[in-house]
Amino acid sequence: MLGEPAQPPNSSWPPSQNGSNAKATLAANLTFSSYYQHSSPVAAMFIVAYVLIFLLCMVGNALVCFIVLTNRHMRTVTNMFILNLAVSDLLVGIFCMPTTLVDNLITENEKGQYISPFHDVPIYADKDVFHMIVEVPRWSNAKMEIATKDPLNPIKQDVKKGKLRYVANLFPYKGYIWNYGAIPQTWEDPGHNDKHTGCCGDNDPIDVCEIGSKVCARGEIISVKVLGILAMIDEGETDWKVIAINVDDPDAANYNDINDVKRLKPGYLEATVDWFRRYKVPDGKPENQFAFNAEFKDKDFATDIIKSTHDHWRALVTKKIDGKGISCMNTTVPESPFKCDPDAAKAIVDALPPPCESACTIPTDVDKWFHHQKN
Repeated sequence: MLGEPAQPPNSSWPPSQNGSNAKATLAANLTFSSYYQHSSPVAAMFIVAYVLIFLLCMVGNALVCFIVLTNRHMRTVTNMFILNLAVSDLLVGIFCMPTTLVDNLITENEKGQYISPFHDVPIYADKDVFHMIVEVPRWSNAKMEIATKDPLNPIKQDVKKGKLRYVANLFPYKGYIWNYGAIPQTWEDPGHNDKHTGCCGDNDPIDVCEIGSKVCARGEIISVKVLGILAMIDEGETDWKVIAINVDDPDAANYNDINDVKRLKPGYLEATVDWFRRYKVPDGKPENQFAFNAEFKDKDFATDIIKSTHDHWRALVTKKIDGKGISCMNTTVPESPFKCDPDAAKAIVDALPPPCESACTIPTDVDKWFHHQKN
């Protein structure tokens, strides 16, 4: 299970798909995969609705039973049948509704164990469909990412000079302009010189920009259809950006390749290049560069790149490559020497300090607009 609290860090619990969710377990916005499935407002709605239905079920059916059993003239064949239905409804309400509510609010993996979002979530959701770990919901600013060097690789907010990092609002963009995350079981090998970019990998899972209409929750695992890819060069490192769409998006059937994005979302890809080119400028860094003259490559090219990063990940997790500080601890990869017992994984999480309430406060300058002249 995996996840991250929605912004502000540690302030709410995220929904999750494909059997995964989140629980804040560490000080200052660090989250291990665990169990809350919905944000606090949604969870509250579920609880209120279930309580109301439960009360109606109890009162209504108990009243039926009372009337039929206390009035002899009501004990007709039809009413006895209704009595049986009322008793059945009472039993359903008593034994099924509480467990259904819990199932709707809390979901762990099929064994109820902690897992690594980097190593234990399968790369494939279906044929030609990939899993995506949502690290940053669209429009938010907190720079969250899978902590590749921490045991079990929780999603964690980046820290620079002792301060939590937030991306700037570089006019006209508010925070991240897509749901941003990574494909699990991939790794851009810093020891591999990419033949397309001439640069080595950035030592992280491959990044994904999900362009669907839904604003996803931090820690959510979604299934995505890959559409294309952008080759960014970030401070001399290859940093691929996959363009994808949630398969559950109402318009997903209309998107099958990068040209569909150009046709149906005019300007979006140009904005994506512009965002990645300039998002570090407010921090005093130079603009990022791109291979292929900043042109997006198609679905087939993107899929080949993803598969190659999966091969690099497999070499990493089976210790055929020195990860140089990458934590490969996992609970499900059979051929990995780093596979650990579920109890050991739980012990790691249980030993962490409680959440830090101060992490819920977002600095006021996060809402500031930055204006920068395009080159």
